Amino acid sequence: MRRHPRRGEAGRTVTTPTDVPSVRGAEVGRRIGVGLMYGLWKPRVLGAWRVPATGPVILAVNHSHFIDGPMLMGTAPRPVHFLIKKEAFIGPLDPFLLGIGQLKVDRASADRAAITRAVGVLEHGGVLGIFPEGTRGEGDFASLRAGLAYFAVRSGAPIVPVAVLGSTERRGRLIRGLPPLRGGVDVVFGDAFQAGDGSGRRTRTALDQATVRIQERLTTHLENARRLTGRRATLK
Repeated sequence: MRRHPRRGEAGRTVTTPTDVPSVRGAEVGRRIGVGLMYGLWKPRVLGAWRVPATGPVILAVNHSHFIDGPMLMGTAPRPVHFLIKKEAFIGPLDPFLLGIGQLKVDRASADRAAITRAVGVLEHGGVLGIFPEGTRGEGDFASLRAGLAYFAVRSGAPIVPVAVLGSTERRGRLIRGLPPLRGGVDVVFGDAFQAGDGSGRRTRTALDQATVRIQERLTTHLENARRLTGRRATLK
C-alpha cells in the first residue's frame, strides 16, 4: 500500500522511503545506459569527476534530442533519476521507466506528486536529472522554467551543468533519427554551483533571481563546452 508524504515539524512535508524512486532501479538503468550508449555511440565524456561523489546533486542538461536523457544516464558517474514528461510513459515503457527509478511528471499542471518524489530524491542524497528548458528545442538553455530553481533552492543541492553536443548531427548518420554511431556525441560536465543566495528564501522574487543566475551559469558552460569540443549544440 502506497503511503503519502507525512507532515514534519512546522508543517513541513517529509518524504518517506516509499515516496522516493528506487535507487537500485536507477543503478540498473545506469548499467543499461552504459551498455547501450558506449556500445552504439562511444561518447566522449569530459569532466565527469566534477559530479560530487556523494550527497544530493542536480544535473541540468540541455535538450535537443530524445537520446540526451539516456546518454546522460549512461555517462554520469552516479545513478540518475530524471523528471520525464508523462507522455513518454506509454505501453511497456511505463513499467520500464518507473522500474529504473525515473519520475513521471505532468508538465501541464503543478504535479505535486512528481514534485514530492523529486524532492525526496534530493532529501535522500540522490541525483536528480532535469531538462531545465522543459522540452526539446535548440538545446541552448535560452528559455528556462522555474522548476530547476525551486528544487535547487529548496534542497540546497548543488547544480552541475551538462552539455550534450552532437546528438542532432546528421552527417554520418546510419540510422534515421539517431546521431552518428561510434563517437558522434560529446557529454561535458561543468563545475557545481549553488543557485540560491544563501538565504533559503523561496519567494517568487528569490526564485526568479535564482533562475537568472542558473541561466547565466548554464549558458556560460555551454559556450565553454562548444569551444572545448569544437561542436555546436545543434548541427543539422
